[in-house]
Amino acid sequence: MSRIDFINQLQVLGYNVQEPAPWFLSFEYEIPVGKFSGQKVNIAFQFDNGFPMNPPAGGPHFKPQLLPITGGGGTHPFGAVHNSPIGSEWEYWSRPFKDWNRTDKTVKTYMAHIRNLLATIP
Repeated sequence: MSRIDFINQLQVLGYNVQEPAPWFLSFEYEIPVGKFSGQKVNIAFQFDNGFPMNPPAGGPHFKPQLLPITGGGGTHPFGAVHNSPIGSEWEYWSRPFKDWNRTDKTVKTYMAHIRNLLATIP
């Protein structure tokens, strides 16, 4: 149920879901806020069979890359930006959703988390 539920919730939000690599789901996304407002990107999430008990693993993957690859640790917005296992055109932001258990555990809520991340890039 979890993979199908995740896809269905993305589709209800209007996204056309693709599978760019095993265990990843992606879709085109127009960034609504912040520095990159209006830019269209592909965003991907690593699918985890634990959804909705757990959010997507770790954080979003973006294509094209939006931030410099910094690797290692650090904090948002510029720390912990890595090469993505999906491919060289992608980058991975390690941005776990720490308070997931205090939410309704929906894709809509997870997308609000992504929107907030994008809104807080100077």
